[in-house]
Amino acid sequence: MQKTKDAEYRTRLLIVLKYDEGKGAKVVAGMVGVVPSTAIRVLHRFQRGGEDSLVDQRRENGVPKVDDDARQALAEIVAKSPQDFGWERPTWTRELLALVLAEEAGVEVSERTVGRMLDTLGARYGSPKPIVFCPWSDREKKAAYGRIRRLLAGLPGDEVAYFEDEVDIHLNPKIGRDWMLPRTQKLVLTPGNNVKRYVAGALRADGSDLVWVSSDRKRSLLFIDLLKALRERHPHAVRIHLVLDNFSIHKSKITGRYLDDVGGVFHLHFLPPYSPDENKIERLWRDLHANVTRNHRCTNIDSLMDNVDRFLTREAARRRSRARHTTRTNLPRSRGRRVA
Repeated sequence: MQKTKDAEYRTRLLIVLKYDEGKGAKVVAGMVGVVPSTAIRVLHRFQRGGEDSLVDQRRENGVPKVDDDARQALAEIVAKSPQDFGWERPTWTRELLALVLAEEAGVEVSERTVGRMLDTLGARYGSPKPIVFCPWSDREKKAAYGRIRRLLAGLPGDEVAYFEDEVDIHLNPKIGRDWMLPRTQKLVLTPGNNVKRYVAGALRADGSDLVWVSSDRKRSLLFIDLLKALRERHPHAVRIHLVLDNFSIHKSKITGRYLDDVGGVFHLHFLPPYSPDENKIERLWRDLHANVTRNHRCTNIDSLMDNVDRFLTREAARRRSRARHTTRTNLPRSRGRRVA
């Protein structure tokens, strides 16, 4: 036992030695750190086959099926869809992964082994992210993103910039994942007749400010109300830059007339089509859904909108407080006066 470097072999030898001292299964198991059934099984192996039976019998199994190449093959398969391999089903099961792994890599393993391989890879069973194809080329998108980043990096002191977007609020709750006890499933009551409200929001480029308005209709006047709120927030700004998507209310004739009337205060910078990841306010909307609308229990739209306003009010206050703290932290420390 003292010579071997195999920890499991050493444990099995120790179990036999403790049994030889006259100790029972529970005592041996507690001393060695195994369950009693394991201690009994080791003793029976020793009684049948002697010391050689305590050596790991898997050493006779030959080359293991699951190696780095097999795991890499599984990773490449999981990254694709079953339909890429000729199957009608659009999502993976462990059984189907085992079949495709055998067909593509010649590795035949059980469903349980596939499960262990997925754990080793760190794979998770989650929800895909829906996207829409952008018709712009990569070169065009990079150029547009570059122009916006340069604008934000070199913004003069008398100008401000915001990321703008709209979000839909539904009385019928969004259904999302939540913790549940075994053999139970939470129920979310839906009103049936859905009612909608719409929020237009603007998040300052440095994250220090949040402005929003709401309406029962998603039209140009909602966007114009937000523009008016931004003008009130920054009455002395020479320009107010907005980074936003290509939604129709941002480009309508009514919006155009308002922009002309205010004398070019607002400069709109449109993102490439279908690029929500480049709009910083999208993260705020995800937090809004996670904290307010997902699995909510509101029975009417007014109470739901009250919750929306409370969340956005707290979020705006948190961001302003953090901005003030950052400003104070970055101020140079005074050295004080030298006393003669």
